[in-house]
Amino acid sequence: MTVPHQSTPPRTPQERLPEDRRHMIRRRWLTAVIIVLLVGIPAGYLVISAGQSRDSGRDKERESSAAGLQANWPSLMKRRVFEVPIPAGAWGVAYYETSNWKTSRLYVQFTTTATGLDVFLAESGTSRAALTPGRVTVGERDVEIAGWRFVEGMRWSGTTVTREKPRPHTDITVDLTDPAFPRVYAVSTTSP
Repeated sequence: MTVPHQSTPPRTPQERLPEDRRHMIRRRWLTAVIIVLLVGIPAGYLVISAGQSRDSGRDKERESSAAGLQANWPSLMKRRVFEVPIPAGAWGVAYYETSNWKTSRLYVQFTTTATGLDVFLAESGTSRAALTPGRVTVGERDVEIAGWRFVEGMRWSGTTVTREKPRPHTDITVDLTDPAFPRVYAVSTTSP
């Protein structure tokens, strides 16, 4: 008959071999690196994120405090929300946005080519045939807010694009004094 082999009992803490200096230093460095990675990376991310958030807030504050048209392109998001497809190659682009609890409006002006006007009208859901000669569709209140002047003697044509709610409706007035380079004035209004 054979007796099972008995294992040696584990060493007590007092019997462990002493840790050599090289191993101790390596273990401490590894611990320090892990702590730095676990704490430093999230902390760095928070610092970068806070800076970007603060910069974004400042940009929005500067934009919202502007009174009147800003000589710049509205963001792609604004153009999509208000459905104002400014054609590529347009120049003299300016915009202004107003917003309150009831209504939001995007005022846009730009100069384009005859082809660019056709593209803009088609992407807005209308065409040149819908433009009524001599008609200014932008209301007096909107004219005053945007600082536009629709003087006599110019070749104005206008139309209103009405879409099913909650999509915006857009008043479009075009200066066709120079048919090769029409100047477009658009006010897109949406109610949340």
